Amino acid sequence: MSTEQQTGPSRTTAATPLEHRTIRPRILYFGTPVALVSTTNDDGTPNLAPISSVWALGHLLVLGLGATGQTARNLAARPEFTVCFPAAGDWEHVERLAPLTGRDPVPPGKPPGCRFEADKFGAAGLTPQESQVVAPPRVAECPLQLEARVARADADASGDLTVVQADVLRVHADTRMVVPGTEHVDPSLWNPLIYNFRHYFGLGRRHGHSYRAETPGS
Repeated sequence: MSTEQQTGPSRTTAATPLEHRTIRPRILYFGTPVALVSTTNDDGTPNLAPISSVWALGHLLVLGLGATGQTARNLAARPEFTVCFPAAGDWEHVERLAPLTGRDPVPPGKPPGCRFEADKFGAAGLTPQESQVVAPPRVAECPLQLEARVARADADASGDLTVVQADVLRVHADTRMVVPGTEHVDPSLWNPLIYNFRHYFGLGRRHGHSYRAETPGS
């Protein structure tokens, strides 16, 4: 008789239930990668803005943008853009963009202290890099870059935000973090900047991997 027949199938240890408290945070930022969105202004110059509401489903990208910002305005007129993900160590460059807007005068709804800046790349100390299939430039210092085109843009229920759905047209990755001989990013070599309840974090140690993972664990 096998051990399994004698004792039954092995069982994992049950997770420990937690004690919860009901809270009412003013805003929800659960901890998502920071993205830098580059669009084209009316005069042909690039605008660069940090966002923290972005996710992907297959090759569809979904972004949440302030409805009155320059990024939403640019996309309504010219629906091409790039989304570049900075590394965790580049948080100070991102933070330099935080109080800036590409709209003059500063639109209503922007936080106190926000000011107009025409040269966002220069203000952040970042380098524009020519894209392959869209007009707005990529951010040369970012290890993961996407070129995309808007498929649909809708106002959210409040009217304060614009929800953008976009098709990803090109993906560019730092050669050092691509698994040799594949088209896959090695997740152990990508350390994106995470916006976690308005604080900047990187990734911690790996705890495991999905059964669908196509890259080796260690």
